[in-house]
Amino acid sequence: MKLNDKGLLVVLSGPSGVGKGTVRKALFDMPDQNFVYSVSMTTRKMRPGEVDGKDYYFVSREEFEKRIEDGKFLEHAEFVGNYYGTPLDEVNKQLDNGKEVILEIEVEGALQVRDKVKDAVFIFLVPPSKEALYNRLKRRGTESEEVIQERIAKANREFKLAYKYDYIVVNDEVNNAADRIMAIIRAEHAKTWRSIHKYEELLDMKDDKNKGDNK
Repeated sequence: MKLNDKGLLVVLSGPSGVGKGTVRKALFDMPDQNFVYSVSMTTRKMRPGEVDGKDYYFVSREEFEKRIEDGKFLEHAEFVGNYYGTPLDEVNKQLDNGKEVILEIEVEGALQVRDKVKDAVFIFLVPPSKEALYNRLKRRGTESEEVIQERIAKANREFKLAYKYDYIVVNDEVNNAADRIMAIIRAEHAKTWRSIHKYEELLDMKDDKNKGDNK
């Protein structure tokens, strides 16, 4: 077994307003975790309380489009006039260092990653009801009713794509949702195809005569 196995890429996705950021922060508050948050890049304006380089990398539209041309995103999407994307180099560096990389991204971006990274874990976060989703968007107090309705319409389209994910987690209460996601991550690490290389000697995996018996 390598001293520093490659980390797990966990894609946390779902409609805008479902609470992806809040659940992700609860995950990072858990003890004995090895998570790294992959900070996304965006062209939207910074919201009150957000910090550049922590919540997002805030860049101009021109800079973002140049990065698209240069192939520097794992995924990117445009919504309500703004770009969002995941810088590729930083993700690969953290995975190679054995870190669990958490991507908190929109559905369109998650499906791009699904096509590129076959061994990633995809988790679709949903609200307990559509009414709860509307109320969460309304409580933000940062967008007009027109924009909120655009987000609701987009969410209704995204709900139909949940079958493309590995897991669905309901964000009924933040800590409960975080606990469920932690259980998923632990189970993924225990999957045979991810972990069997660690136990070659114990399972006689190097003995050719036993390989056929273990299939």
